[in-house]
Amino acid sequence: MALLAADIGNSHTVLGLLDDGQVTADWRVATDERRTADEWAVLLRGLVGSALDEISGIAVCSTVPAVLHEWRNMLGRHFSDVPQVVVEPGVRTGIPVLMDNPREVGSDRILNALAAVHEYGGPAIVVDFGGTATTFDVISEKGQYIGGAIAPGIEISLEALGRRGAQLRKVELLRPRSVIAKNTVEALQSGMVFGVASQVEGIVSRMIVDLGADPADVQVIATGYLAGLVIDECRCFTHHSPWLTLRGLELTFLRNSGR
Repeated sequence: MALLAADIGNSHTVLGLLDDGQVTADWRVATDERRTADEWAVLLRGLVGSALDEISGIAVCSTVPAVLHEWRNMLGRHFSDVPQVVVEPGVRTGIPVLMDNPREVGSDRILNALAAVHEYGGPAIVVDFGGTATTFDVISEKGQYIGGAIAPGIEISLEALGRRGAQLRKVELLRPRSVIAKNTVEALQSGMVFGVASQVEGIVSRMIVDLGADPADVQVIATGYLAGLVIDECRCFTHHSPWLTLRGLELTFLRNSGR
């Protein structure tokens, strides 16, 4: 039996089947606010196929309220007989959130912190490379979520350059041959890849100083589907965990389903 986990982000929705901490299958689709509950159900059945019959639970988190509304409707209409956990304020994660307003913190960020503490311990910093935003989340030695930072994502930054720059255009996100580019395409790639890498290293180093911790004791985890683009250019990471949010969903489901 497996858990179906869904991480609904601003740009993409990541779906995964998990069995005892291992992701056995995964899919990534565009997050479309116009998609109805029935359309999500058709999409889900098409992707997961016969494995849906083996699902013992469903766990969902979302940063897009309109899409979460449709998912609630879908779960109620099409999967009402399957145990479900929707991660939102009030759902037990086991992570104390030491923020001015804990309800403001995105559920995906709390789940990342939960999985990071469970897998690697604290203190830790999670850097999640999404298309819309790159988020930085800090966990104390005691396993508390103590804050973080949000920067524009790689894709949205590149899109903004293409729209606002008269002589610029969209380019494929790849590592260029050199940081000193010889053409416009590689100049944009250099700015994105090496610029983001330098930004990440700078923010992480400042966070470690604010933590007052020995840098050797801080676990720095990269996650998100764009992490692979820049992780080799950053010297600060100790771990690469592509499915950190899905793992957090599984841990939260187990905690709230009494298993």
